[in-house]
Amino acid sequence: MMGELIFFVVQLNREPFKKNFNLITFDSLEPMQLLQTLNDALAEIDPKQAIDIREEMPEQTAKRMFTLLGMLKYKPPGGMSEVSSFRQGLVIGSKPVVHPILHWLLQRIPELKKRAYLARFLVKLEVPAEFLQDDVIAETFHQYEELVGGFKNIHKECEQLKSSGFSTAEIRRDIVAMEEEKDQLIKRVERLKKRVEAVSNHQRMLELARQLRVEKEREESLAHQKQEQKNQLFQAEQRLQRCQIQLRDLQQAAADEKPESLMKRLEEDIKFNSYMVSEKLPRELENTRKVVKYLQKVASEPALGQAELRELEDKIRETNTEINHLIEKKMMRNDPMDDKLSLFRQQAAIIVRKKETKVEELQEAREELAAVERELNMKSSQAQERGGAKLIRGDEHLFVRKSLPDARFAPSGGILQILF
Repeated sequence: MMGELIFFVVQLNREPFKKNFNLITFDSLEPMQLLQTLNDALAEIDPKQAIDIREEMPEQTAKRMFTLLGMLKYKPPGGMSEVSSFRQGLVIGSKPVVHPILHWLLQRIPELKKRAYLARFLVKLEVPAEFLQDDVIAETFHQYEELVGGFKNIHKECEQLKSSGFSTAEIRRDIVAMEEEKDQLIKRVERLKKRVEAVSNHQRMLELARQLRVEKEREESLAHQKQEQKNQLFQAEQRLQRCQIQLRDLQQAAADEKPESLMKRLEEDIKFNSYMVSEKLPRELENTRKVVKYLQKVASEPALGQAELRELEDKIRETNTEINHLIEKKMMRNDPMDDKLSLFRQQAAIIVRKKETKVEELQEAREELAAVERELNMKSSQAQERGGAKLIRGDEHLFVRKSLPDARFAPSGGILQILF
């Protein structure tokens, strides 16, 4: 007990309290004065607590202190079972309640300051669930949560920077080393000045040297600009080349396309587009409409309470039980006609799924074919521009063999290349 009183007197007589207590004056404090001393310690941790407790009701004082101690994670000696007696002792300023709190606070003031500072930003506001149904409130609360998360990350980075920084001794050593290096550079500059002053017309030479340095910096800047302009010109040439290749492909496709192949391709496109328009897209659109309708219905209804949720859960359980009974009855009946119909339905569903899969594979194959044709046309154009051999399609090699009987042919991935 005496050691605890000595600890209180020593700590409260230091900065920032400066109470000028001794053992007798501290031990003879009235309950109101003892509560004020406790409040001063709390105000050192959280400046918002710096008030005169005589200006507020005892219940408000106890509630405010109890809330702050809970935020600081103070645990009463008696545990949660003695909360009521702890609150009552805090109201009347009882020494058995106030002394342990004051001892706990004075031992860890820097740590509690940091905890109180973080609590101002990290203790989340409690918003009732029914208020979050409003879009504006929900959006604002979401932004609030994002700001809290951002504060956590920034504070963590700040702490890491503080812990990983140089010590004062290392900084002093670096400053001393840089000052020594500065003195050496000053001495070297002085020696060079003396050597230059001995040369005739040295001012003119220094001026020329400065001009030379300026021109070199300008030359570097111009070289950088020249390189940027070269890159822009190269990119523009690449775009022009791609546009020329696309134009040449379109012209060649319009000139060399056979009517039979064109009609066949158009028929395939018509079949594919008819399936997409008449079957696939309407089915997807109908499913999307059902989902939107269901969501609109849910959004238009008021928020459900716990009793209504329980009632809906009971209805769901009853419906599932009824479905299970119907399935059991159907299995017990075992009608062969129903088995055949279910078999036909399964086969029809399998065929529909296979058809959808094939349509998707066809679409992917068309995209891949278009990409390969673009790459082929680009390589062919590049080869022609560089004066190389001409690439022809596989269905044209017979005409080439008849026209050039002495030419040599070499296969190249379905395309024949004429080698002269």
